[in-house]
Amino acid sequence: MDGEPLAQPGKRLWYVWDYDIDEETFQAMLDGKVTLGRLGRDWAAIRLLDYAPYPEIVRRLSLPVLIQDWPRWRDKLRMKERRRGIDFVVEWLPAHHPELVQVNGQ
Repeated sequence: MDGEPLAQPGKRLWYVWDYDIDEETFQAMLDGKVTLGRLGRDWAAIRLLDYAPYPEIVRRLSLPVLIQDWPRWRDKLRMKERRRGIDFVVEWLPAHHPELVQVNGQ
């Protein structure tokens, strides 16, 4: 996985089955660079958090962004188990491995 481009033009992500959004556009939405009508960064992040596996969440959002924006997204997730799991990560990581959640070495 390392060394691979994050987004592949034209490729569709399985967790965005109900929209005509390719991987590159979805990543741009997560990065806050693209909004499609009412679908923007928060919608894309919530979709990712609801359906993607944890390694993909971290790869696409980054841990610092997940921790920073989690309070805004938390109550919008569908599954309480997923919410509890991310709650644990967001609380535990900064306390036990702050070096993993620093932005640009800060």
